[in-house]
Amino acid sequence: MTLALLCPGQGGQQPGMFDRLAASAAAAPMLQVLAQLLGAAPATLAADPDRFRNAIAQPLVCAAALGHWLALRDHLPPPRVVAGYSAGELAAHAVAGSLEPAQCLQLAIDRAAIMDAAAPADGGLLAVIGLERAVIDVLCRDHGVFVAIVNGDDHVVLGGQRPALDALQAVAESRGARSVPLPVSVPAHTPLLASAAAAFAQRLAVTELHAPRTRLLAGIDGRSVVTVEQVRRSLAEQIEQTVQWQTVMQQAVEHGARVFLELGPGSALSRRVRELHPQLQARAVEEFHTLEGVLEWVEAACARA
Repeated sequence: MTLALLCPGQGGQQPGMFDRLAASAAAAPMLQVLAQLLGAAPATLAADPDRFRNAIAQPLVCAAALGHWLALRDHLPPPRVVAGYSAGELAAHAVAGSLEPAQCLQLAIDRAAIMDAAAPADGGLLAVIGLERAVIDVLCRDHGVFVAIVNGDDHVVLGGQRPALDALQAVAESRGARSVPLPVSVPAHTPLLASAAAAFAQRLAVTELHAPRTRLLAGIDGRSVVTVEQVRRSLAEQIEQTVQWQTVMQQAVEHGARVFLELGPGSALSRRVRELHPQLQARAVEEFHTLEGVLEWVEAACARA
């Protein structure tokens, strides 16, 4: 088949992100586990302004992606490729079979705690669109900021401390760029979190993992993750290394993916697929009111592909 599944990272949380799962018997046990771990129902947490706090955001986005996968998987064609963006890479591993759902949720909570403990108090992320990479590299060097995620040739996310990001933002906008501060309080995927990467590697070393049963692409380089050791290495290293999302999407296409379904929350990843590859079909579960609507679109899109 030609289906690729995408698990998003932080930023797209919104109060209705679990609405489609309210009647799903398949997703209910996983959502109950998250409620026990965090002390409140996922839907309640999603409606709280605190949903952007790292400790809540990372398990929430993983639970949303996993919940939609569990609700849909018996009716979807087998995916050709799975990939996850930032924290969503944990959920992607659960979709691909490297992790059990409960393990994924606990690791998301642990990952957030480890990153919070290592991050500077004024850290964050800034999306910058419309400048060539060579210009971005100079601005980063001048301001002590790092490229955290590469979404395209002129679309990057930068990580660093807020004063430096604010100064760079002013210069970038003066040169015609569009920039958006992201609701993330840690400089993820930068050397500022090297100690967090090492700590999470230790956490993964004592976690029982499996080799993925579905092709899974690592965020740091787009390569297929095929062994347990590669699972551990890629999940730890992406905390301090740049996520090469443009490369991941190109590799997904080269592996035969033609239909992309973003499992939620948000629709940024599916929109980016359409921008990078206008000939492909990509949508997000959040574009549909019901799970049945998602399945109807996937069936029609795969038939057209």
